[in-house]
Amino acid sequence: MIPCEDVPSHPDFRSLLSIPGISVELRYATPDNFVGHDVYGGLDCAWLRREAADALERAAAWLAEKRPGYSLRVLDALRPQRVQEVLWAELQGTPLTMYLANPERGSIHSFGMAVDVTVIDPEGRDVDMGSGFDEMSLNSHPDHEVEHLALGLLQPQHLLERGWLRAAMRHAGFQSISTEWWHFDFGDRVAVRRDLPRVM
Repeated sequence: MIPCEDVPSHPDFRSLLSIPGISVELRYATPDNFVGHDVYGGLDCAWLRREAADALERAAAWLAEKRPGYSLRVLDALRPQRVQEVLWAELQGTPLTMYLANPERGSIHSFGMAVDVTVIDPEGRDVDMGSGFDEMSLNSHPDHEVEHLALGLLQPQHLLERGWLRAAMRHAGFQSISTEWWHFDFGDRVAVRRDLPRVM
């Protein structure tokens, strides 16, 4: 286990600020998230493990080449175990826990191997994905997109924008999940939890 305070001097981690072509707006360091307050409390969480950060750099470069003017914005990256516990406590006893890894098992974010990301347009605005970051509803679920398109809950442009994001991230080796269009893991989840140290 690695204390979050030791991450900046740890050789296995890379700062998001060192990645060219992305912007960083960590929503859990602001009140603009589902719990409505800053849950990082001054912790520096703008980090990923080096292999995930290098992959994010490749994703950003791919998007810049294929879709000039558009770029990636990181909304969450390293999320220490202590923060995951706070978020879990906020949601415990509600159906919304399906959107959060139980801290006992560990979030892939807490290993520095997951990132929440969106696309920004040439004016620096978040593109419209059809639901907001951390919007805990079926509209956010990639595995319901075609159904929601048929019902008029999502528009073709929303699926196009999500497609660009997924294409960039998958090109770099990230895997998406079925419940959140913004979340991507790097590496095998089982191996990450088994082999890598958790950040506390």
